[in-house]
Amino acid sequence: MSKDDELQKAILNNIPDQAWLKDKDSRYILVNDAFCVACRLPESEILHKTPAEVWPPEWGNEYIETDRRVMQQGERLRYEEQRYAEDGTLRWYDTIKTPIRNEQGEVIGTTGISREITDKKKAEQELLASRSQLRELSAYLQSVREEERTRISRELHDELGQSLTAIRIGLGVIEKRHALQDEEWRSDVESLKKIADSTVESVQRIAADLRPFILDELGLLAAIEWLLESFSERSAVTYELKLPSPPLDFSREVNTAIFRILQESLTNVSRHSQATFVMVELQQQSDSVNLKITDNGKGMDASTRARRKSLGLLGMRERAFMLGGNLTIHSTPDAGTTIEVRIPRSSAITTGE
Repeated sequence: MSKDDELQKAILNNIPDQAWLKDKDSRYILVNDAFCVACRLPESEILHKTPAEVWPPEWGNEYIETDRRVMQQGERLRYEEQRYAEDGTLRWYDTIKTPIRNEQGEVIGTTGISREITDKKKAEQELLASRSQLRELSAYLQSVREEERTRISRELHDELGQSLTAIRIGLGVIEKRHALQDEEWRSDVESLKKIADSTVESVQRIAADLRPFILDELGLLAAIEWLLESFSERSAVTYELKLPSPPLDFSREVNTAIFRILQESLTNVSRHSQATFVMVELQQQSDSVNLKITDNGKGMDASTRARRKSLGLLGMRERAFMLGGNLTIHSTPDAGTTIEVRIPRSSAITTGE
């Protein structure tokens, strides 16, 4: 090896990326150590050979074709490629090939460098997936908002409207009967009182569905007890509740997040799980506050969960994530489902213990 070759080799070996020089027939005339590692061959088995003799045929033929394009066009070529590593994982590389010219300007070979960009590609793919999920979540939230508005409008029109109309008509009848000293007016008054009571209950129920006053007035623990009692009455699913002692003082945001996550979880239980029992645990650890919801339903496997693209679960995860926490799901067919939410103690607690 000449001194020029030794200098070139020393320079190439200081490059962490794969680097090489080829002649006009695509034979390797110089490679660095990183290239040898990628090929899984010693330098002696690479030099003076073409890519088709060094790499698997489908890769080698592609490399020869790109060499030919660079030499024919006389211009630099940059592209991304995929290769399988020794452990079988798919890796991404950013490859640049440049023509080599002699003093007369003739292309006599190529030089190239290939940098691994697997982590960058994964980050890009995760970002795209995240954007897609955010779009789906946004659409889901819009749909839920419209459904909620429709439901409230219908209930206000049907239940409250009819009740108030009945009260108005009844009052007119009572007014006439009382003027005529009709003895049935007291019965009519009692009937109107019942309608009024029913109307008040409807207003309270609609308001509680939107945001239960108990959550703001008495706090999260009382709201959880109320939610589970109401859920059990409607669904006939029994439950057990374990709360921390002494009770903790949470911020309003954390109260809302935990309550809504539990509410969504119970909705999933009633709609999908066919469970007969639910265990809810709220615990405090040294560094976190944890909510755990376990049912004895039919469970589900990961592939089913992925096909459903459960936006309800995505919304629950987002609530936890926005508080610096996380949500995990453990579920297998016929073995129930467990949802665990972890929120950092620094985000959850607002006052001293």
